[in-house]
Parts: sequence; C-alpha cells; structure tokens
Amino acid sequence: MIDPWFLENLVCPVDHQPLRMDGGGLVCAGEHRYPVVDDVPVMLREDLSHTISLAEASLRRATQHEHDSRAPELHLESLGISEAEKAEMLQLAKQKSRVDPVVAYLIAATNGLMYRHLIGKLDRYPIPDIPIPPGLGRRLLDVGCSWGRWSLAASAAGYDTVGIDPSLGAVMAARRVARQLGSSNRYLVGDARYLPFAAGSFDVVFSYSVLQHFSERDVEYAVGEIGRLLRPGGTAKVQMPTRYGVRCLYHQARRGFRAARGFEVRYRTLPELRRLFATRVGPAQFAADCYFGIGLQPSDAPMMTPRLKAITAASEALKRASRRLPTLTRAADSVFIEAVKTA
Repeated sequence: MIDPWFLENLVCPVDHQPLRMDGGGLVCAGEHRYPVVDDVPVMLREDLSHTISLAEASLRRATQHEHDSRAPELHLESLGISEAEKAEMLQLAKQKSRVDPVVAYLIAATNGLMYRHLIGKLDRYPIPDIPIPPGLGRRLLDVGCSWGRWSLAASAAGYDTVGIDPSLGAVMAARRVARQLGSSNRYLVGDARYLPFAAGSFDVVFSYSVLQHFSERDVEYAVGEIGRLLRPGGTAKVQMPTRYGVRCLYHQARRGFRAARGFEVRYRTLPELRRLFATRVGPAQFAADCYFGIGLQPSDAPMMTPRLKAITAASEALKRASRRLPTLTRAADSVFIEAVKTA
C-alpha cells in the first residue's frame, strides 16, 4: 500500500500529469513509470543524467532490484559510503543502538564534514532549530532532506512536512527516524531539478547544504522548480555558501580557485544569488547563517569538540551583530536566501 497522500499530490516529473498505481508502481497518462519501494515512491527520471551517483544507485535498486544482501532494508548501495563503513554500519545495526545505524554514518556529511569525529559514535539525533516562523499546519517541502534532520525540525515547528532526496537509503533512514520519534513526515526519492508536485503545492520550500553542489544550469532548474511549487506569497528559504567568506576562501584556495567539478561545492556572490532567486521565485533578501564554516548549529553544541564549540560561539556572535549591521552578512561563509513568490 502506498500512502494515499502521494496519489493525490504527486505528478509526473516529466509532464506534470497525475499518476495512478499500475503493477506496483506509478504511471501517468504519458506512460512514464516510476517504481515504489517499500511504499516509497522513487520519482527519478531515467532519461537524464543525475547530479549525484546516489540517484543512479537508487534507480538501479528500485528498477533492477540490485541490493546488498547483507541488509537489504538499509539500502547500503545508495548511501555513498565505503565498503569499510558499510561493514562497520552492519556491526552497529546488530547492537540495536537507539540511533539509526545509517544516520550514525551519514552524520559525516552533515554540517560541512565537521562531524566526522562522530561517525559510528552518535548517541542522539542532532535536530536543529529551523529559522522559519511557526508552521500552523502549512505545507513545507525539504529539498535534499537526507536522513530528515531539517524535516524533523520543520515538523516540530508545526509544518506538514514532506522530504525529498535522491538517495533511497537516506530516505528510508529518514522514514525510520520519523517513526521512531513519532513524526508523521512523508518522504520520497526525487531530483531537485524535476520535483514531482503540481504548481503551487507548498507554502514553504526549504533546503540546506544541497543546491551549493549544483552546476549553473542545474541550480537554475532547481530554483525554478522551487518557484513553480510555491503558492503566491509562499517562501523559499535556502542555505548557500558565499564566495568571500573566510572558510569558503580557504576551500577555494585549496583547489587553486579552479572551477568546481562534479558534485564539488560552488561558491557564489550575493548579487549572483539575489538575481538567481529574484528571477525564478521573487524578491530576495539575505540573513547570515554561519561564519568560519558551513552548517554550524548551536543546537549541536553537546556533540561538538571544544574547538568547534569555540568556532560556533564566534559565529553566533557575528550572526547577532549582522542583524544590527547587515553589511557583516557579506563576510558570512553561509547565508540564507529568503525569497517570496510573486503572483
């Protein structure tokens, strides 16, 4: 059984036509077909190249039933981790930890790789405070949700939350964690460039540490999709790194200031970001998210090393100062772009 909500709200990501169940999968009038794995729709297009190899692995798992027989329910083949990490994850799964074993390893990719010291050692779910107004039942889409960290934060703030990610394994982990924590969030597999929802389906679209990996053309598609999905007056809240933050400059220098390749991070200027969102969503403004790093959340302090705690404290002090002196936002390593959908 698939959640009836999906049948009512999903559309084909190719032609935006309604979908129906057929032979255990979803199909539109144009005969575009999408598999369903353990009640999770996999809405990835087979006719396009993908922004990340995890999407291709998810498609193979869903359509060709290629899976790691050691733990099919964890969907190891679509997590993007090494064989050694898979073996360690399986050992952790046997210990029946209160933290999902997939999350215990995906934590390495949370907050700009600053939490690598917690791989396999996580003893709590790091759920941040999401910087948006109370939801009051409004509908929010979390683009690139991974294991559901921000989706859970959104539901705690009162939103009817849907999470989408190209990794089947991450989406399955997000669903397990949501159930463990008593959340009613919905999750599906999909591509940020071709979101499988009708126009005007959401009040808020949120994304953190995702679109920074997209090429110029792909990020234009993704932001255009965000604009399409928002209702008039709806809000896009998207985190992006900047070109001139101290930490961002350090990373650019390490790669010789060459152009980004593949899934590497792209560093854009604030004027570039403003134009991108203003033309595809609506009027845009900025707020500082982090200084000296990307993704540093004060709610994660109990998990941080002393060095990270000190960096986060300095970042928070500058963030508070930026509210009084907006010019400081230009020096932030990570900013939120907030754009309101025009009619």
